[in-house]
Amino acid sequence: MTYFADLSSRQVAALASDTRVPVLLLPVGAVEPHGPHAPLGTDPLISRGMCERAAARLAGDPGIRVLILPEVPYGVTRFAAGFAGGVSIGEETLYALLTDICGALAGQGLTRILLVNNHFEPAHLVVLRRVAETSGVGFVDLVRRRYAARLTDEFRSGECHAGQYETSLVLADRPDLVDTAVQRDLPAVHVDLARGGVTDFASAGMTDAYCGNPAQATAEEGEKTFSALTDILVEAIRELV
Repeated sequence: MTYFADLSSRQVAALASDTRVPVLLLPVGAVEPHGPHAPLGTDPLISRGMCERAAARLAGDPGIRVLILPEVPYGVTRFAAGFAGGVSIGEETLYALLTDICGALAGQGLTRILLVNNHFEPAHLVVLRRVAETSGVGFVDLVRRRYAARLTDEFRSGECHAGQYETSLVLADRPDLVDTAVQRDLPAVHVDLARGGVTDFASAGMTDAYCGNPAQATAEEGEKTFSALTDILVEAIRELV
């Protein structure tokens, strides 16, 4: 069994006597617009996909038991202001939610927890780094150079919100959620969200809430990127153990 919430209370209690070390993965993201072609839940979808693939890869490991916690799909997403579907929560709300979750698990002896995030708004990342520091949990911070260098050119460029990078990942995991008739005709939008001074999509020039080149996205690229993301996550799990 891979999903923590599928276990019974008795099964969770038995983790303490398991010869394998339990590692709990907490997928995090945000509900926000991802262009006219991709789903609002793109970010948590990618986080969950990473977790599922890492759990599958480590399923036969004699020393580690990976369990996936129910995802936290809401995050700080002020960049999406003005577009339908964006659901932003405040920094302190997110901080309190995540620290309470981690604290509740740690209180039961489940201390090896990894935050797995694919929403990269700066204010959101600040909260996750703070949670990791104060709660003593791990955080796979993909924008750090050690990880970003292993991902695609578009990801490193900062032009990757609902562009080729993210759309490819959704095509690999849930192709039914991508409007490919719209996707293949979208022009490239060159906005670097990693640069300072960006406050929202619209004022930055992202009039359809995307940047990058979604028309070039393919499921094949998404599978390759998921493989790289899974490598990163598996390494982080091993480091935590």
